[in-house]
Amino acid sequence: MDENEKWLQIVGQRITARRKKLGWTQEELAEKGNLTPQFVSYAESGKRAMRPENLLKISSALGVSADYLLTGEIIDKDLLLLSDKMQKLSPAQLRIVESIVDECHTLFHGDGAS
Repeated sequence: MDENEKWLQIVGQRITARRKKLGWTQEELAEKGNLTPQFVSYAESGKRAMRPENLLKISSALGVSADYLLTGEIIDKDLLLLSDKMQKLSPAQLRIVESIVDECHTLFHGDGAS
């Protein structure tokens, strides 16, 4: 397997993981991204390279940046997408999310004393 094939498979794995996290079928992703189910299947399997406009359609439908799909890195756009979602929450719901984030930070980074 050459480098390009590996890259396509990794991108496909990220698409699949995000789709499954959202609880969607390939058909649902295709509909939300204005793509065909066959295209989504090929993209997830890494069998075909995507044109930039299709990568953008998939990333938009999945609510992540194209950079995330390509590199796996969280960039400012991903944080803005998350912020947009949080702005739709009530103040009480936002406090719950904040406490969850605080707990995750403590779990992953210790008590902050370091």
